[in-house]
Amino acid sequence: MNFKNLTVAVAIVAMTSLSAVAPVYALQAAPAAEQPAADAAAPAPEAAPAPAAEAPAAPAAVATDGPVPNQYSLGHLWSEGDWISKAILLALAVMSSGTWYIFFTKWIDQQRILSQAQAVEKKFWTSATLNEGVDKLPKNSVFRGIAEAGLKASTGGTTLVSLSDWIGMTLTRQLEDANARLQGGIAFLGSVGSVSPFVGLLGTVMGILNALIAIGVSGQASIDRVAGPVGEALIMTALGLGVAVPAVLLYNYLIRRNKMITEKLRAFAGDLQAYLISKSK
Repeated sequence: MNFKNLTVAVAIVAMTSLSAVAPVYALQAAPAAEQPAADAAAPAPEAAPAPAAEAPAAPAAVATDGPVPNQYSLGHLWSEGDWISKAILLALAVMSSGTWYIFFTKWIDQQRILSQAQAVEKKFWTSATLNEGVDKLPKNSVFRGIAEAGLKASTGGTTLVSLSDWIGMTLTRQLEDANARLQGGIAFLGSVGSVSPFVGLLGTVMGILNALIAIGVSGQASIDRVAGPVGEALIMTALGLGVAVPAVLLYNYLIRRNKMITEKLRAFAGDLQAYLISKSK
């Protein structure tokens, strides 16, 4: 009886021990079982070689982040253009610079003569004598030069023509000289207004020719092959017009002012001739 009880007690203790050890073993075995799974999942981060394969594309992305040169700017046109394009740009630059230089110099001369015309009305014709009126005019005055020439012609003459004709001829020469000085340089503006569009057109033709050459070399009519040369062609056209339009407008403006000044000079010479002839009589 005691042996049976002892056997039952041993069986109970053994079952209890197994039931207690099983959960502990399960807990210890679980990390071991999950380790292979973790090891199996570990290669997923090692899929980084895929980005590594994309690494060569990274420099292109970095390059686009910086300032991209404008292929339609004058700087790009000068740096990438051939010698023909550079020669056309230089020619247009010279034309434009000459146009504005001549305009400002001629405008200053015209303003000076117009101010001298006002001085004639206030000082010359209000003087007691003709010599006094001449002395009141500035030495560089165009009107003073005409008056002095008329006075000199009235004091002497020639037996071939009458005194009146001689004075008229002398004053006419003075007017022609003054008109020639006024017209000096203005013809350049007219030439620039006529020629510069064709110079720009030459640059346009060369740009289109370069575009066709680029298409023929590459064998592809893609926009990146054509955009640069066509952009140069458009810039050349715009530059040609940008030089021609101001030249034409400034030419017409100066011509109108020259006509006004010429009329004032002719009126002064006519009045002076009439005064000298009547005084000589």
